[in-house]
Amino acid sequence: QVQLVESGGDWVQAGGSLRLSCATSGILFRIVTMAWYRQGPGKERALIASIEGTRSSIYYVESVKGRFTISRDNAKNTVYLQMNSLKPEDTAVYYCNVRPAREGFWGQGTQVTVSA
Repeated sequence: QVQLVESGGDWVQAGGSLRLSCATSGILFRIVTMAWYRQGPGKERALIASIEGTRSSIYYVESVKGRFTISRDNAKNTVYLQMNSLKPEDTAVYYCNVRPAREGFWGQGTQVTVSA
């Protein structure tokens, strides 16, 4: 059974930082491309960053480039998202999944709220 459990979300002021974690089980973590997605208020869920199993290829959506860093620990089956210089428009529920996303893998997500 696949489980993806996100954590680390919080309320933070603009300019602050947060580190999200996603602990996984039930997948061949070291060989899959992992990704972070987010769904802001009134918006569709969207891909924001991904990292291949060997870390050889990393992708960021333009809006988070230079501010967010995705990383992974294949020994811990965990993927991370370091978020710096947060903006109010980063307010969203953040999810991890594989890329491309598998419908049955979505977890509960973790809420990030950035105040101006």
